[in-house]
Amino acid sequence: MPRPLPSRRGLLKGAALAALPAVLLPAARAGAQAQAVDYPLAEWQPASTSNYTDSNRPAGYPVNYVVIHVTQETYASTLSIFQNPQKKVSAHYVVRSSDGHVAQCVREADIAWHAGNWDYNTRSIGIEHEGWVDQPAYFTNALYEQSARLTASVCDRYGIPKDRAHIIGHYEVPGTDHTDPGPNWDWVRYIRLVNFA
Repeated sequence: MPRPLPSRRGLLKGAALAALPAVLLPAARAGAQAQAVDYPLAEWQPASTSNYTDSNRPAGYPVNYVVIHVTQETYASTLSIFQNPQKKVSAHYVVRSSDGHVAQCVREADIAWHAGNWDYNTRSIGIEHEGWVDQPAYFTNALYEQSARLTASVCDRYGIPKDRAHIIGHYEVPGTDHTDPGPNWDWVRYIRLVNFA
């Protein structure tokens, strides 16, 4: 027995769903998570659209820096802050201390509000790391290794040199009052890991 033809309404509904960006579809749909991230090893945990600026980088702005941050919060609290539309802050990525798990919160094409300096926001990818600047135990091997892989991937995709002039701490952004990632962040180790990732 032949199948009945789909109704006009069914066809229109299917076409509308197919046209939706992956980030608007339920996460359970196969492939939706993979399409939503720029870094294949990341999990999509979107920030509120009130906490970043839509853009079309690198066409609109060149991407020249990776800015390294420390959250001064837990991983879960950081994601909650980025998802709160009243906070007016975000970063592209958050790396969890215990296992190096990476969450992407803002698409790389968009401008995350992480550096406290609009010019640097437009030209950088911001990576937050779970922990506190005065508690080096949060800077685990897994955090360093997975963050370095992420940073190496960003540098490769945008042609950013893998050096300290282009991979900078939040404290190095002009006009900032932040101190992260702080004196316990091992820059020599981190840059070495980025270059060997």
